[in-house]
Amino acid sequence: MAGLPALILLLCAAKDVTPSSSHWKPTWPSYRVPVILPQSTLNLDKPQFDAEARLEVVSPCGPTCHKSSPLPTYEEVKNYLSYETLYANGSLTETEVGIYILSNSGDGSQGKSRTKRQIYGYDSRFSIFGKDFLLNYPFSTSVKLSTGCTGTLVAEKHVLTAAHCIHDGKSYVKGAQKLRVGFLKPKLKDGSKGANITNSAVPEKMKFQWIRVKRTHVPKGWIKGNANDIGMDYDYALLELKKPHKRKFMKIGVSPPARHLPGGRIHFSGYDNDRPGNLVYRFCDVKDETYDLLYQQCDAQPGASGSGVYVRMWKRQNHKWERKIIGIFSGHQWVDMNGTPQDFNVAVRITPLKYAQICYWIKGNYLDCREG
Repeated sequence: MAGLPALILLLCAAKDVTPSSSHWKPTWPSYRVPVILPQSTLNLDKPQFDAEARLEVVSPCGPTCHKSSPLPTYEEVKNYLSYETLYANGSLTETEVGIYILSNSGDGSQGKSRTKRQIYGYDSRFSIFGKDFLLNYPFSTSVKLSTGCTGTLVAEKHVLTAAHCIHDGKSYVKGAQKLRVGFLKPKLKDGSKGANITNSAVPEKMKFQWIRVKRTHVPKGWIKGNANDIGMDYDYALLELKKPHKRKFMKIGVSPPARHLPGGRIHFSGYDNDRPGNLVYRFCDVKDETYDLLYQQCDAQPGASGSGVYVRMWKRQNHKWERKIIGIFSGHQWVDMNGTPQDFNVAVRITPLKYAQICYWIKGNYLDCREG
């Protein structure tokens, strides 16, 4: 296994889903997903929780830089996908993983300073008001982290977010030990007792109901890397809540190539910090991509980091349309493109390997994680 080429592991090919009918729908492809299993777990010293929470990642390494990076070796990939688990009592473990291909399967540095505002021309974000929208799918899957970021519900007790919302690459952030997840709910008027007040001309006041996090998984690719090289490729984390949230959640899926996305567009909702208390929705075209990252110019502000990037496509097996999270909004990149300044907002793609890892974190059984 040690000699298995990394290219085979990384580029687990999709089945041929090219439509032959004139009635074509953008269809979720089927992927050959590898298996990622824990091999050993070690107890680590308790972290200090002394890092400042950053609401975005800034990197000067753009699409050309990432595309020119050499493919990692098999041992490097195993190292990057090993992970730390932080528990609510402050204890910390490190888990080494093994990567397997089953034959019966069905694919830190700050950089150049820039203003915090990442709005491209006309601000195309939409604030979502009223519980009739906020409490309905898909907007209801967006939650707020107590460290200031956004997360997305991906299971009955699990939230997907960005790793930098928990860990700055060197240390866990302040508040990570007592991390909470906030669910936006209507703030009832005195004496209303739950009456529907969405007909008011004034947007309905909302509040957050908080649930504590039981444990958090962060891949070592983020902890050992930085935003200039492989770190940004692994800017994702999974939170397990202490109790179920009882809301509809959005499934994760392997990210198809940008050319296969409906209209070449992605969507996400987050709690941008320039609109406190508001959930902000946006969509935009993908401008470029690497194997691990999507480059786009969706209008966004710090606070939206960790939002689940999703698309809606046809699920052939179930004969229905289905939304899936295909990435995690990470942050901003300011790069020098042939002497011309160019900026992007970046999302981490859910590759077959990342899908296998996140799915195992959620389900604890690789047999439930075979189809991406």
